Formats: sequence, C-alpha cells, structure tokens
Amino acid sequence: MNSNWIISDNSLKAEDLLKNESIFNTANGYIGIRGNFEEKYRKDFSTIRGSYINAFYENAPICYGEKAYAFPETTQKIVNVIDAQDIDILIGGERFSLFEGTIKEFKRYLNMKEGYYKREIHWVSINGKEIKLNITRVASLTQLELFAIKYEIEKINFDDEITVESRINGDVSNYTDDKDPRISGGHANILSVKSINIDMNNEIMQIEAQTQNSKLSTAVTCIHKFNTDYKFKIEKGAKDLKAIYIVSKGNQKIEFTKYNVYTDSRRYKDVLSCGRDIIENVGEKSFEVILKEQKNYLDEFWNIADIEINGDEKLQQGIRYNLYQLLQSVGKDSISNICAKGLSGEGYEGHYFWDSEIYIIPFFTLCNPKLSKQLLRYRYTILDSARKRAKELGHKKGAAYAWRTITGEECSAYFPAGTAQYHINGDIAYSYIQYYLVTSDIDFIKEFGAEVIFETARIWIEIGHFDKGLFKIDAVTGPDEYTAIVNNNYYTNVIAKYNLKWAVKLYNLLKNDHEETLNKLASKINLKEEEIEIFNKACNAMYLPYNEEYNIAAQDDTFLSKAVWDFDNTPKDKYPLLLNYHPLTIYRYQVLKQADTVLAHFLVEDEADFEIIKNSYDYYEKITTHDSSLSCAIYSIMAAKLGYMEKAYDYFIETARLDLDNTHGNTKDGIHTANMGGTWMAIIYGFAGVRIKEDYIYLNPKLPINWENLKFKFLYKNALIEVYMQKDKTTINVKSNEYINLKVKDKIYNIIGETTIDI
Repeated sequence: MNSNWIISDNSLKAEDLLKNESIFNTANGYIGIRGNFEEKYRKDFSTIRGSYINAFYENAPICYGEKAYAFPETTQKIVNVIDAQDIDILIGGERFSLFEGTIKEFKRYLNMKEGYYKREIHWVSINGKEIKLNITRVASLTQLELFAIKYEIEKINFDDEITVESRINGDVSNYTDDKDPRISGGHANILSVKSINIDMNNEIMQIEAQTQNSKLSTAVTCIHKFNTDYKFKIEKGAKDLKAIYIVSKGNQKIEFTKYNVYTDSRRYKDVLSCGRDIIENVGEKSFEVILKEQKNYLDEFWNIADIEINGDEKLQQGIRYNLYQLLQSVGKDSISNICAKGLSGEGYEGHYFWDSEIYIIPFFTLCNPKLSKQLLRYRYTILDSARKRAKELGHKKGAAYAWRTITGEECSAYFPAGTAQYHINGDIAYSYIQYYLVTSDIDFIKEFGAEVIFETARIWIEIGHFDKGLFKIDAVTGPDEYTAIVNNNYYTNVIAKYNLKWAVKLYNLLKNDHEETLNKLASKINLKEEEIEIFNKACNAMYLPYNEEYNIAAQDDTFLSKAVWDFDNTPKDKYPLLLNYHPLTIYRYQVLKQADTVLAHFLVEDEADFEIIKNSYDYYEKITTHDSSLSCAIYSIMAAKLGYMEKAYDYFIETARLDLDNTHGNTKDGIHTANMGGTWMAIIYGFAGVRIKEDYIYLNPKLPINWENLKFKFLYKNALIEVYMQKDKTTINVKSNEYINLKVKDKIYNIIGETTIDI
C-alpha cells in the first residue's frame, strides 16, 4: 500500500496518545469511536475516552448572571455514550499492556484506502511470555450501527490458556474544560444505565442507557465470534457487563471479533430489539466480509473524491486524510449533519454551525451530491425551529436559523458572536443554490429548497430597512467574530442580496414552469407576490459598504475608523486572542479572527470588480490573526485568484496537515472538519480556479510551482469532469450525456459526449 494512503504514529508518549485519540478515530457519520486503546493506558496518563452518536444529545440548562428576553434557556451537547471498546488479554494472569513488559515491535496506522484502523504488536510479558497481536477496528460504512474489533493472537513461546475479558461499560461521562470556551464546561454526568440484559444461549450482551434531561435512550448490543473452542461466562456489574472467554491450551492462532451495534431512540422505537435484530444479521458476516464491503464503498467514494498530487508525499497524505475524515464525519440521515469536530471529540459540544454550508457541503456537492442533499435536507427538518426562533427574536415572518445547534434550537449563550450572526441564513440559502446550480435538481427545489430560500429571504426584510434609497441591515455580526454587533457588515449584506435575488428567481421559475407547486407552497407559508416584489426592491437597493480612500469594500460602517490592533507588541502566547483578552477589548480594534470581507469576495465575486477585491485582500490580510481554522483556506483561494501564488501555497499548507501535525495545539478535542473541507476548496477553487456560475462552470488552472502535476475529478450536471494540471498544460476530460457549458479561462465550451480540452 502506498504510504500516502496510510496514517501512522507509533508514539507512546502521553501527549501524543491524547492527540492520536482524535487522529485515529473510527467513524461512519452515525457512530464515532475515539482512537483509545482497548486495554487502556497507564493510570497516570490523561485520556478522553469517547464514543459518540451523531445528533444524540442531552439538554442542559444555561446559567446566566444576567438574562434578557429570548436568551436560550438550554443548550444541547453530544453525549459520550456506552463504551464498547474494552478488551483485555491475560496470559497466565499477566495482563497485556504496552506500558509493561517489553515491546519488540509496535505499529499503529489508519488505512484510508480500505477503511480500517490497526495496531500490530510484538510483545513479551514481564515473565517472558511472548505474543504477536493484530487489532483491527472498523466503523462500517454500509451498516452504520456497527463498530467491530478483530483480534488476532499468535503465541510465540508458550501454549498456556489465554483469557479474553471483553466489557461494555455504561459508567461514562463527558469531557469538560471550564477554561476553554470551545469545549464544554460542566454537565459531565449525562447517562444513566436503564437496563442490563444477558442472553447466555446466544452470548448476547446489551446495555441500555438514558440521558437525564432529554430522555433519549441508546443501547449497545454485543456478541463475540471465535475461531476456536472456549469456556465462557458473563459477569454483571451495576453499570457494566464483562464477558470472560478462556481459550484452551495449544499453539493455534486465536482469532475473535467483537461486534458492537449502537442504536438510539431518535432513530429506533425500541433500541434493544432493533439492536438485537441488527446484530443477528451482521454477526453472520465474517470480519473479512465487513472489510470487503468497506473497501467496495471506499473504492466508489475515492473514484470521484481522490485528489492526486505529484511532488509532495506528506501533502498528498494530508489531503487524503482530510477527505477521509469528512466522509467519516458526515451525517447520512436527515436528522444529522456534520459536527465542528466530526465524531472524533467533544469540542464545540457536537454542534452544527455554518461550517457545514460554507466549508464542507461544497466538497460533497461536487463529489458526492447524494450526501450533500442529505445535509441540506437536515436544514429543512429544522426549519420550524428556525421559524420559532425568528418569532422569539421579534420577527413577524421568516426563519432565523440557530448559530449553533443539534436539533434546531439555539444553543449559543453568547449572542454577540452567536445569535447576531444572521449571515447563517444566507449561508444556508447559498449552499442550497450552489447545489441546484451543480445538479439542476428541480425536484429538490420543489420539495424543500424553495421553502428554505423564501423563509431565509424573509428575515432580511425583517431586520433590514430602507434609508435614502438604500437597503441597510443593522446590528449584526459577520464571520469575523472579533467585531460584533455592527451596522452593514459587508459579508452579511452581500450574502443577503444573493439570498433575495435567488428567492425572486426561484419564485419566477416555479411560477412559469411549476405553478401548482408554487401555489401549494405559497398557501402553506402565506407568500404573496407583493412580498417577492419587496425582495427584489431590497436586493437591488442593497447597501454594500465601500471606502473610497482605500478603494476597498468596508467590513462595516465603523470598522475602518477604529485603531489598528498593536500586532508588533502582542506576544505569540497571547494568541488566539479570544482566550487572552476580554471581547470588548478586541471589539475596539481593527483585528480579524478570520476571513470576512475576503470570504464575501470569494463567495459572491461578481459584486465587486477585480481592483476592489485585490485592494480588500491586501488591506484585510495584514490585520487577520487566523485564530480560526476556517481562515487560511479562504486566504489561499483568494491569493490564487489574485495571482499571489506563493501566498496561496503558504496559506494552503497551513490547512493541509493542521490536525496531523496538531498546528493549533487542540486536536485532542477533535479534528477540525471545516478546515478539512477548506483544504479541498483551496485546491479546487484556488489552484484550479473553479467557480459555479448560473449558466456554466468555470476553471482557471494555476499549478503551484512546488507541484509537478495535479489531478482531480468532480461532477457537474451528471457529467464527470477530470482535470489534469501540469506545468506546461492542463487537460480536461469530460463525459456527459447532456449538453453542459464549461468555461476555461476566457473560452466557453458547449459539450456533450466525451470531450478532451487541452489548454
């Protein structure tokens, strides 16, 4: 196997083990298991032992010193659910541990091509008993409830009995850190064991647990399959079950698989009976069959998603890791989305943000539109919650999507950087529109797309106003969370304009071609043509702040009048600023956490001319800290657009191995999924110059000088487009069953069938 399909790290240092729990997470979009050791570490080592179910949550009260009207009263947080990882191997009473005895060989790696995580160990006990162990984990991509662990044990110099102790444990708690706002504080003990069940005849173990406040239930159903005879018993504790298998004497190789099936009450009426039904089915499959199914799924995924770079092996590895983690993290049903940390940790409490729409959905839209549609469908399922939130905020119409949420309710307790970020409405609408432009899926628009776009558009009329012929939006926070509650944030206004424009376009499209659908929807949400006329008027009059002195788009009405942050005298250990300075201190200065106006120029580039975009980039780059992992990808994309290829590459490198190299120092809390999507964006939108336009898709390839070539694929209107960029030319192969418009640099091609373009 090519090394850039493999992620390996054999360190047993405490700090590396903690980081690698996130790096080696095993997930499939439904369940996620951190890369803990089955046999655990030394007692003095820190660990975050975690197992998670996407969208399985607990409610917890938010305590305010001073509470105002419509502040959220509760938050939601992902739950560390029942632990089914525990397996101990005993040889004559000696317990296997990598921290005792002698390690002759230890390898730990993730195979991204075939979809499993493995440890290979050659170990000698204190008393000289020698074994070889292979331990392989899979979170099935075809049977999402299944997490399986296979052990292969080879005796080297003895033929004694081996004892296997395998446990499922309901005595778990969430990780907390009161000193870091990106991690939950308090609310650690969430689950209570509800029932413990044993079926001795079929050797099935089950534990069911329930959250204290949300009253959601989850269960683990567990069986083991051995390749040899054994003696068997189960010990029942107050909150756990332990199966003990004593394997007879002899020199044969011992193999067993632990099948763990997770079920939850958000998806299943009876978590125990459904778990049993599933495990009876998957238990008939050998581990080898499970691995084959995993590889087949990934072969199909990588056939479109893979990006090949010749010239930097570590970079190639990092890109594949990021794409693999996106697949592992993405929700694959309508009630789940993609958490800010995937299913690898508890950072940001398992919440969904605008990250999904702006940084992650673009990858799936162009490489796996079925999954993209699922993510968009999730936002539709919480539309009623967004309508309710709009009313709580004093709006008569429309939907105000929560800044951070799991089920739709607002979970952000700090409104200046949470609720005030109304731009999430526009971000969601933007991703809906981009999906439609890529797929031409009119059924998607008819079924739920139009309703979301109309309801999000309404909110701009609610919070904006006409002033001297211009439409303005006051008291919002843009993507730059170091500037809060401002009037006319450029990003917010331009994304609102895009939202309003497309609300009008889709209304007219439905009116002309699908009048019955429009009439039903208009009746449902009480949408009148006069309201569409207001949308159009506001869109055409939208105020986009501009500074004549610098010839740039102004971030907001007052940003450029503030003093510039004293970067020269800010020590490195004071970054990120949000952990070291009071928000009010930060708000008083020109300093950016992440791309704001620069991001607007990327998403809606046709609203400003090239010179303004260039000047804005030059200005805002100097005062951006990139304290957010969302930032560097956008600066890379826009640097490539402007011809700053060295900068584009330097910013891109910051994204490519952020978690593998732990450059932000907090990978222990989970991977950075939005940054991972940003890596793909920096390549496709940056170096390849892809843009999705209303009537065509555009490419403007610029190969970084560091690379020999770049190859990638994507889908556009059911056409497969393969791009091969080299130093002296770019070749584009298109396979399409219908006419598509492809613009490369300054030339438009109208293509059907199989076509090759060389430029």
